[in-house]
Amino acid sequence: MFKKTGSKNVESSASISGSVFRIKPFHYIHVLNTNTGVTDVVSGPRTFTRQEHEKVLCGPDPMVIVPPRNYCIISNPVVRDEAGEPIRNEHGNYKLRHGDEEIRYHQQDPFPLYPGESIYGSVTPLQIVPVDSALRLRCIRDFKDSEGSYSAGDEWLFKGPGTYLPKIEVQVVESINGIVLAPDQGLKLRARRECKDASGNDRRAGEEWLYRGNGTYLPAVDEEVVEVIKAYTLTEKQSLHLRASRTYTDQLGTSRKAGEEWLVTNKDAVSYIPDVYEEIVGTVNITILNNRQYCVILDPLDDKGKPQLGKKILVKGETFFFLRPGERLEKGIQNVYVLGDNEALLLRARETYTENGTQHAPGDRWMIYGPADYIPAVEVEIVEKRRAIPLSDNEGIYVRDITTGKVRSVVGKSYMLLPNEELWAKSLPDTVEELLLKQSGGAVRDQTRVVSLRVPRNSAVQIYDYINKKSRTVFGPELVMLDPDEHFTVLSLSGGKPKRPHAIKDLCLMLGPDFMTDIITVETSDHARLQLKLSYNWHFRVEDRENATFFSVPDFVGDACKAMASNIRGAVASVPFDEFHKYSARLIRKAVFGVNEEGKINDDFLFPANGLVITNIDIQSVEPVDQRTRDSLQKSVQLAIEITTKSQEAAARHEAERVEQEARGRLERQKIQDEAEAERARKRLLQLQAQSAAVESTGQATAEAKARSEAAQIEGQSAVELASLKAQSSNIITENELAGSTESQLSEIEFQQQMDNLEIDKASGLASIESAKFKAIIAAIGRETIAAIAQAGPEMQAKLLEGLGVKSLLITDGNSPINLFNTANGLITNPGNQ
Repeated sequence: MFKKTGSKNVESSASISGSVFRIKPFHYIHVLNTNTGVTDVVSGPRTFTRQEHEKVLCGPDPMVIVPPRNYCIISNPVVRDEAGEPIRNEHGNYKLRHGDEEIRYHQQDPFPLYPGESIYGSVTPLQIVPVDSALRLRCIRDFKDSEGSYSAGDEWLFKGPGTYLPKIEVQVVESINGIVLAPDQGLKLRARRECKDASGNDRRAGEEWLYRGNGTYLPAVDEEVVEVIKAYTLTEKQSLHLRASRTYTDQLGTSRKAGEEWLVTNKDAVSYIPDVYEEIVGTVNITILNNRQYCVILDPLDDKGKPQLGKKILVKGETFFFLRPGERLEKGIQNVYVLGDNEALLLRARETYTENGTQHAPGDRWMIYGPADYIPAVEVEIVEKRRAIPLSDNEGIYVRDITTGKVRSVVGKSYMLLPNEELWAKSLPDTVEELLLKQSGGAVRDQTRVVSLRVPRNSAVQIYDYINKKSRTVFGPELVMLDPDEHFTVLSLSGGKPKRPHAIKDLCLMLGPDFMTDIITVETSDHARLQLKLSYNWHFRVEDRENATFFSVPDFVGDACKAMASNIRGAVASVPFDEFHKYSARLIRKAVFGVNEEGKINDDFLFPANGLVITNIDIQSVEPVDQRTRDSLQKSVQLAIEITTKSQEAAARHEAERVEQEARGRLERQKIQDEAEAERARKRLLQLQAQSAAVESTGQATAEAKARSEAAQIEGQSAVELASLKAQSSNIITENELAGSTESQLSEIEFQQQMDNLEIDKASGLASIESAKFKAIIAAIGRETIAAIAQAGPEMQAKLLEGLGVKSLLITDGNSPINLFNTANGLITNPGNQ
């Protein structure tokens, strides 16, 4: 149906102003005679003068020109007579066909639109229908033409090539193009209503069929194209899996029932176009087996194509085939089992099976040993492929007999499991697993392998057999291997400072010597509470390895520390703090080790339950718990330092006096020796004088000369010896004075250093206190308060100047400052004084 897009030359009640209208050729105007009410058409070329009783309703407008092979639609066309002239009614106006339309084709001359007529749309070219195309037409009102009569609703095709001349009674529904089909294509069609197809077959409404011709196909008016179907190319390695959607006979002439499935291979057709009642399930690839492969087909089809549900067929290579619908492979394509010298297959019969004359009942298990090739029958199930397990001297596996349930360990040889045997996984507690994982360096343990543990030197491990209710102790260095029913005894020891239970988990017990440290709190008789950090040296006494009692006490560390701490608390509670401070080591050793019959402290302390021996105690620290005791201890330490300092000072002073007295004694003794020597010299002088008097009687001159010579010699020697003695005496006195002065100065220097250190510590403590006090004061006052205090004076003075109304500005270079605040103070003070 044509669409109305606009109208031209519609008569309007409004007239066009003007009296003279010059109408060009092929133009026209509509003139209304107001006296008669008749509207006429005035065509050009002419000059039209409008009378007083006339109105020009439209124009001048160009006439309608329809070129060749074009057409236009006129709404409300005029009624024409047989000669083609417009007809007027009894009033003289042109008679119109209101509500109707008229198609006008190419005319020799342009034509005007009469009053009431309008053009629907615009001038439109005629539609050309090419080859292999058609227009689908529908009748919208009954009419007859040279081709026949048509009723409303009838549809037919206008096939090309040709030019379609439109009619008011006919609507163009759509344009149909021919579909070009290749040799490997088919056209799926559907009937809109009952009709006959291109082959002359009757078709019902909604029925679908397949057109397999080649070339161009133009669907009929009652045919609807569903889709173009491409043919499937079938090769030797690929087939087509189809399913029938309804019962029918396929293109190969085989009757198919609804739901039936089948394969189409290249033996049936090289290319295949599925029919409308065939569903493509998929493509099936060929299954190829070489001479080292086999497969098992489940639910195979018989010769008639019926499925044999639950049946199996063994297919060995070399061969190839397509799996038919419903068939499937069990575990896919499988390789032939190739067994080596140390390999075997564990088989189990699914049903009664005879092999090499031996009959196997369902569930029987047996093994095939290599070297051999093996393809299992459909009655046989391969449980697993086994290999001989190589084991060294320190390796083993756990083997379980599935018939009796007994578990044993195989160690130190290669072993192939028997048909009634399987590997058994030994589970261990999580704590034991973590300890074994730590020793192995993070390697995860294979639970089927024998559990092994390397016991270090000077340590022991206890193993308990839950079946025989026995335990055994293994001393290191040794490699422990557990039997299936054996488990390690896990040590749960106390640890930390002070001791906390269950802090240490281990499998090996170290026999020592070693030490353990504990922190205990004691209280003296005068209620001074102290915290002691003690270290105990210990070891285990090994006397009988067969009946070792090391593991009799689960937590020997915690029990030993508790026992010794109890003894120490009891001993400390009976003495005051001062006594404990002086004799702490002796009191603690006596409390732990005890005393013998002679009153001497024992050398060790034995725990008979497990053979633990404590050999020594080291007091690492003694700290008061409460502040009062700590202050008392600090005062006692300061007093001890002062006493030590004074004793050292007195000893130095005593030593200096002793050295001085010794020097004076040696000086006096030297003086006495010098006087004695002088007397001996004087004695020899008198003897010589006597000899001189005797000689004098023999010869005065000789005697006098000899006497003078000897006297001079004696005096000289005496003078030399006296000078030498004086020098030695002076040297001794000087050395003694120097030694005494050195000792005294060293003692004073040491005493002054100790006093300086004490003064430094005191000054440092006071400085810290003052610093903390100053920080606390500053923190308490706050930065804003300090800033306000610092700015209070200048701000007050500035406000005073502002109150005086001073608005001038004084700038100086800073070399000669001017104190404006004092000046302001003076200005304020002087008026008050007045």
